[in-house]
Amino acid sequence: MRDLRRRIGSAPVRALFEALAGLRVQTTTPGVRFGAYRMVSFDGCSSLRVPDSERNRAWLGRTSHHGYPTLELMTLVETGTRALVGAVFGPTAGGESSYAGRLLHLLRPDMLVLGDKGFDSNAFLSAVTDAQVLGRLRSNRRTPVLARLADDSYLSVIGTVKVRFIDAQIAVTCANGTSFIGSDRLVTTLTDARRHPATALVGLYHQRWEHESVYYTLRHTIMNGRNLRSGDPAGIEQEMWSLLALYQALRTVMVDAAKFLPGTDPERCCFTIALRAARDQVIQAAGIIAAGADRDTLLGTIGRRILVRRLDPAIKPRRHGTKVAG
Repeated sequence: MRDLRRRIGSAPVRALFEALAGLRVQTTTPGVRFGAYRMVSFDGCSSLRVPDSERNRAWLGRTSHHGYPTLELMTLVETGTRALVGAVFGPTAGGESSYAGRLLHLLRPDMLVLGDKGFDSNAFLSAVTDAQVLGRLRSNRRTPVLARLADDSYLSVIGTVKVRFIDAQIAVTCANGTSFIGSDRLVTTLTDARRHPATALVGLYHQRWEHESVYYTLRHTIMNGRNLRSGDPAGIEQEMWSLLALYQALRTVMVDAAKFLPGTDPERCCFTIALRAARDQVIQAAGIIAAGADRDTLLGTIGRRILVRRLDPAIKPRRHGTKVAG
């Protein structure tokens, strides 16, 4: 099997992922838009462990996680469906902003990019020219106040980019009654406070955390917490593109299944059910798509299982924060 994998290489698997990657839903699908904008996010994962071989260390450096060299994965995700729009990976020394810069060509004018404070840099914000931005800033950043707006946000500038700042107070109450209070500072290129109120943007920022579910699914649902297996960079690259292609293929099936019930939020589709159903089809190779071309048969076995066992929206709601603008 190792020899066969080496003969194939990583290029065909990468091409498969790139053919599958992209926005998965129509503009009318619930939970994928904020006004005129599709919600996407950048985020990195630096805890993918690889075997501690000499060739892997030469590629990834000596940075280790529990004794293993680690890989940096950067993805652009459609937050409403958790589908991958694009991905790159390599040594962790590359830095999140540098890797995200390699995916900027995938942005479009109708996108709103969500980002954590790891992307708080003048250069990165200036480079995002084809989309709008909503991100979190480091607490020590100081910027001029050019004009106060009615919702207590204010206009400023970062580099040459005109932006708007929103200071948010955080109040969290846990199930046991414990309370936590803090603050965040958000920055956005949506400068019209009447069209995009501060309270709406503060609530919207919580959608960025949907990106964390993508990495949890990759590391724990698909990989079951295991390390990557290959002892050399070529094998690691092939394995990573394979995992990303598998993930995106299953997300595509889940989104397509949700379309069969108009008004269904794709977030109600369970990835674990999709993965288990796909494994059953690999073993049985039966009933993947039944004969005929009517609406129900095109859904397929995986899609039917997903819809039968949709997540209860009352149990798994779309993320809503308790932040308030102030």
